[in-house]
Amino acid sequence: MQDLPDCYGIIPARYQSSRFPGKPLAEILGKPMFWHVYERSRRCPDLKKVVLATDDERIAEAARRLEVPVVMTAENHPSGSDRVLEAARLLDIPDEAIVINIQGDEPTVEPVMFRQVLRPFRRPGVDVATLARPMPAEEAADPDRVTVALAQNGKGLYFSRAGIPYPHNRKVQYYEHVGLYAYRLAILQRYVDLGPSPLEETEGLEMLRLLENDIPIFVEIIDCVSVCVERPEDIARAEKILTNHG
Repeated sequence: MQDLPDCYGIIPARYQSSRFPGKPLAEILGKPMFWHVYERSRRCPDLKKVVLATDDERIAEAARRLEVPVVMTAENHPSGSDRVLEAARLLDIPDEAIVINIQGDEPTVEPVMFRQVLRPFRRPGVDVATLARPMPAEEAADPDRVTVALAQNGKGLYFSRAGIPYPHNRKVQYYEHVGLYAYRLAILQRYVDLGPSPLEETEGLEMLRLLENDIPIFVEIIDCVSVCVERPEDIARAEKILTNHG
């Protein structure tokens, strides 16, 4: 096992959203959603710093009022990963550091999840890691739930909106991908430079760009659950979890 380099968390937050405009500012228990993500993220002792990255002055101003570190990024990024990379460069994060792309719409994210996604980096030769959790077979066919097939050494073999693997002649334990990504910054730069790949565009899944370019992704299995706020009606569920569990 080896020591971790410096680790940073960056929360991309854009105002525009087709399903939920202004989502980062949506109020949850009296505070904007991004504040809950930041407060829970910074509880992880492995993270040297957590920063919000946005292209919208309304979000930036709300962050400043709440004393959340924030950097302004360009408006035209095609993905959160591109925004994370720009923020990392503005912060002068070194190439050998690890950067976690923290989803800004998961206000119930558990601090232990950051420690878990960093765990593979204690082994040599790991440049990218993400998370997955066991899921019931009846939920695996939902295209909004991304499944991942795993090698025996923990590498991700494929990510799909279809339920994989297909249970041809045995019972299958399905794993749902959890959208928390950790990269060495040099690999995140390479990811952005490569541009979208055919399978990525087919499935609408960023992680396939790495696999198509022979960049291994190590997957850590977790058992905790966090709520992704996709639509306004998801807020009530997030508030219930935060109220019950803090």
